Amino acid sequence: MGFLSVLSMAHRLVQERVRPGDPVIDGTCGNGMDTLFLAGLTGPRGSVYAFDVQEQALARTRERLAPLAADGRMPNLHAVLDSHARIREHVQAELHGKVAAAMFNFGYLPGADPSVITETQSSVSALEAALDVLRPGGIVTAVLYPGHEGGDAEAAAIEAWASALPQVAAQTLLYRMAQKPTAPYLIAIEKRT
Repeated sequence: MGFLSVLSMAHRLVQERVRPGDPVIDGTCGNGMDTLFLAGLTGPRGSVYAFDVQEQALARTRERLAPLAADGRMPNLHAVLDSHARIREHVQAELHGKVAAAMFNFGYLPGADPSVITETQSSVSALEAALDVLRPGGIVTAVLYPGHEGGDAEAAAIEAWASALPQVAAQTLLYRMAQKPTAPYLIAIEKRT
C-alpha cells in the first residue's frame, strides 16, 4: 500500500468535515470530479458552488452531475461562470461563515486550451475569499501543479501565502512527494476562528 495521491488526500480531508446539507465550494470545477465528490457528501439538502471561467468546464460538470439530478440526489448547484476570486459575491451572504469546505485544483483544464491557466493573483484572492466564507473547522484544499509553465510561480506564491497565515486563524498542512519537486502537491488550510 502506497501513500495517498494528493487528490485522494484532499478528498479524505474534506470528507472528514462535510455533512449532509452543508454548503461547499469547488473553486475550479474543471471536469467536475471534485464537484461530484462534494455533491455526494452534501446531498440534496446542500448547496454546491462550482466556479470556472470556461463554459466548457461548467458544461462538463453539469453533465457529470446529471445522474444525481435524475435520481433526486442533486444538491442545489450554483454553476458560476466567473473568476473564483469572486467567491464572496456569488456565495449567498447568509452562507458566509457556514461553508464547510472549498476545493481548488489550480493549473489548466485537461483536454482544453492549455494556455488558459489559473493566475497567481486571482488564485490567492480566491483562497482568501474561501477562507473568509468558511465556518470554524472548515477546510480549504489547494492542489498545486508546479510542473507546467506558470505553475511553479503560482505554487510558490500560494505556499508563501498559506505559510504566513496567523496560527490563531488557521493551520496549514503541506502534503507532497519530497523527491519529486515538479509533481503536484497539496496545501490544506483548516480555519480555526
